[in-house]
Amino acid sequence: MRTLADLEQAIEAVRTDDPVLAANELLAIGEEVFEHWITAKGGTPTDDSREGFRLLALHRQGTKGEPSFNACRETGRELAYYYNLITLDPGAVETTDRAAMMKMISSHLYLFISGKLQVAALGDFCCSSKPIRTADAQLQDPEGA
Repeated sequence: MRTLADLEQAIEAVRTDDPVLAANELLAIGEEVFEHWITAKGGTPTDDSREGFRLLALHRQGTKGEPSFNACRETGRELAYYYNLITLDPGAVETTDRAAMMKMISSHLYLFISGKLQVAALGDFCCSSKPIRTADAQLQDPEGA
């Protein structure tokens, strides 16, 4: 399993000019991000699938005992949705745009889960990263000036 930092770089490196390749890479990255969450919580990532996607089974596994983790459910479902759009109709005019959207969604998933690993309360209200931004601001300006 790649490190979270490696996954962030991998997302940035995905090229959307080959949408099917991009979709496969981004789906795999999404799975790895979920694997980090499950492993950090002491679990063993499942090999099961849900609605045809391991990604969705991993999300389901990750929510056990962590209701706020449901905040990323729709993000995972969007990844599956765009994966299907791209791979089922790779010749569609919108396919490159769909790959770009899938890349943004993958980044959102990465940011939420990596942030939640830093701040457990992230997602209690929504997926806002305010606690992380606030902590960063305090680190940059410890006197609040």
